[in-house]
Amino acid sequence: MSLLRTKSIEQSIADTDEPEYQLKKSLSALDLTVFGVGVVIGAGIFTLTGRAAHNVAGPAIVISFVIAAVCCALAAMCYAEFASTVPVSGSAYTFSYASLGEIFAWIIGWDLILEMFLGASVVAQGWSAYLGAFLGKLGVALPASISYGGVVDVPAIVLVLVLGVLVTVGIKESLRVNLVLVGLKLFIVLFVIFAGIGFISPANYTPFVPPALPTAGASGFSWTQPLLQLLTGATPSTFGVGGVLAGAALVFFAYIGFDVVATTAEETKNPQRDLPVGIIASLAICTVLYCAVALVVTGMVPYDKLDPSAALANAFAYHGQAWMATLISAGAVAGLTTVVLTLMIGATRLIFAMCRDALLPMGLAKVHPTYRTPWLITVIVTVVVAIVAGLTPVGVLEEMVNIGTLSAFVLVSIGVVVLRRRRPDLKRAFTVPFSPVLPIVSAVICAYLMINLSVETWLRFVIWLAIGFVIYFTYSRSHARLETGVGIRSDMVEAMETGHAPHSPEDLR
Repeated sequence: MSLLRTKSIEQSIADTDEPEYQLKKSLSALDLTVFGVGVVIGAGIFTLTGRAAHNVAGPAIVISFVIAAVCCALAAMCYAEFASTVPVSGSAYTFSYASLGEIFAWIIGWDLILEMFLGASVVAQGWSAYLGAFLGKLGVALPASISYGGVVDVPAIVLVLVLGVLVTVGIKESLRVNLVLVGLKLFIVLFVIFAGIGFISPANYTPFVPPALPTAGASGFSWTQPLLQLLTGATPSTFGVGGVLAGAALVFFAYIGFDVVATTAEETKNPQRDLPVGIIASLAICTVLYCAVALVVTGMVPYDKLDPSAALANAFAYHGQAWMATLISAGAVAGLTTVVLTLMIGATRLIFAMCRDALLPMGLAKVHPTYRTPWLITVIVTVVVAIVAGLTPVGVLEEMVNIGTLSAFVLVSIGVVVLRRRRPDLKRAFTVPFSPVLPIVSAVICAYLMINLSVETWLRFVIWLAIGFVIYFTYSRSHARLETGVGIRSDMVEAMETGHAPHSPEDLR
């Protein structure tokens, strides 16, 4: 039972044609682009822009966004090459299974479960907070005990349950709702850009890169200090060139989500063409919007007076435009809805892929006979996310989302290089240019960002991995389909032995 056994590309594609586990192919490049924009533009653009500008980078946060976009673009190209070569649900998990081996696939799948479950829960709580703020501006006050920060966060629970039903009915139906909400969200973002231009004062851009300042209380051990600082003994600073780079590490997480597009590979009509378009187009659109919003907001309000919690809305309130602030709060509610929806879809598709490989119980992977969606998994995801969002103070766990995502980026970047060497014969509709240099650079950058996360985040991450290893060695390793052969049809066995899939990717459209 080798820990590094791989699941061939041919076998992965053959699995998608099994009637019991076959998903409906209905997504186009436009659907995927909307899907990506829907999950990327969320809490980041509504809150992170102001916090990063206020705390670490000043007006130069625009440069931070560009640097982060370049880093994400490298990872995005790696995802695009994998997704167009292996058009199967599971994203980084499936890619790692095909290139690095089962143990790495399990690690990354386990990490992504953490990312998507906690991500959906955290954003659902943020949605509840924005809803409360929006209703408050309309004169409606929710009872404190059953709203954001209360004993039970009822709005967050209701949101997750409604979205769970939507995901069960069908991904195409989910994306129709997503399309409407993304349209509303883009309207709000463009409103901020064009309405805010009239309130820009050029004096607010000076100094564009504020002089560096040492961070107060930076000496001595702290669980909240970055791991890199602990290892090097360096004293962190804010602003200056270092602040711009720190801002890039912070706003990098505003881009997280484009990787979720790859989880829908199996439901895409033409994955070889549409997946690279969807991944890269959504990232490009979000980069332009982020930079434009950052320029406008830092031009409207001096960076040291920005509100770190709700910079966009309060920038207009700063200029006495209360109705604009209310409109933006409503846009934030719509925006965060799409993020929760997309993360829940991504979580169900990831677990679906792991169940179909029997690393998790296979019985969960059957799809609904009418809706052709993994309904059992959707129910589990919905219940868990609702409980965590409604009953748990998740705030301190937000960085756990980041470390799970970055670890996936590292393995996908390495996996591109490995698969190029192991399977040079595979048809690749999209290839990362200058390989292996760019994939290696992508892995190094993502690893660097990981070590800039806090010591306590790394400790929790190690504990989560330890739990995952226990499950793998006590259940998954011995039950895996590569170990038992359960449910593998004769044509799939032939595919493994001959290296040829019973169906070409074109036949699976």
